[in-house]
Amino acid sequence: MVAVFVSYNMSTQVLLYGATGYTGRLIVEEALQKGLLLVLAGRNNKTVSELATSYNLPYRIGELSNPKDLDSLLQDITVVLHVAGPFAFTAEPMISACLRNKVHYLDITGEIGVFEYAHSLNQQAIEAGVMLLPGCGFDVVPTDSMASWLHEQLPDATHFELAFVSIGGGVSHGTASSMVSKLGEGGAIRKDGKIVHHPLGKYGKWVDFEGKKHFVMSIPWGDVSTAYYTTGIPNIVTYTGMPPMVYRFLKAQKLFNWMLRTRFIRHYLQQKIDKRSPGPDAAQRAASASLVRAEVRNQAGTVKTGFLKGPDGYTMTARASVLIAGKVLNGEFKPGFQTPAGCYGNKMVLEIEGVHRRLID
Repeated sequence: MVAVFVSYNMSTQVLLYGATGYTGRLIVEEALQKGLLLVLAGRNNKTVSELATSYNLPYRIGELSNPKDLDSLLQDITVVLHVAGPFAFTAEPMISACLRNKVHYLDITGEIGVFEYAHSLNQQAIEAGVMLLPGCGFDVVPTDSMASWLHEQLPDATHFELAFVSIGGGVSHGTASSMVSKLGEGGAIRKDGKIVHHPLGKYGKWVDFEGKKHFVMSIPWGDVSTAYYTTGIPNIVTYTGMPPMVYRFLKAQKLFNWMLRTRFIRHYLQQKIDKRSPGPDAAQRAASASLVRAEVRNQAGTVKTGFLKGPDGYTMTARASVLIAGKVLNGEFKPGFQTPAGCYGNKMVLEIEGVHRRLID
């Protein structure tokens, strides 16, 4: 396939790949509100061109599987904001293209494998003079900021535990598809500096969020990777809200992981997802919120706990990714692999509208 390039404004320097997805469209709206012009991109000429025309924005068409397409897409581009998942399959070709073309790379992944892959390319990115910063959305801007902020309160911390829940809202098509692609793969924590794989939901507990307790279970969230690079804390466990009944079901998943990994089951579930609405509507997003509670502790048993509240995860992702893309355009970046708080500090999250945090006594 030959890449297609249509331009209405040659000064635009941010390429949004995956623009027609649920989150991509939210990012387009947020970017325009903030005065950040985008080049919209994807692989489907019809949907991308229609979206670009509706906003009078330039667009480019190309396949991730075609290096020549990607090289054409990145001509005259300063930063790529990559939002086409599942990132386990899509991040590598785009990162490779960014390194070849000396373009900064941002994405909205929460997948540990993508963070670890990008970290392995740190030296190549430094030599190319570009930044690789995966996870510039809800995955993992607010949670990475919590890790950094609490580490400031307790610099000798040896353990970091993070729990988050979403109140209201729903799951987008892209997020659901990413979840299906990981079925049967198990969970992960960081222990003594190393990522250790173990059953999904190995740990479960009740956690207080603003006076209301929610049951949470351990999951392989991106902070198992990023919080370590941001803080150096060697032991990390991440949790998310889950109904206790589902948790008990997942505890037995090792008995049927082999089935969840089969092509038949994943294809069946993907078909179900494809028939759903693309994601929560504006009213649902406005009525929902993201809650994060985290704690660090040291060998002496001293504990510091923090709480963060922000908009729903999709709104948070749009606002955070546009904020970071704008910073890169302004020359605020560090070459090499970076984490959000590692590069921009833990106060950056407070620049996002609707985000508040506090220490808990």
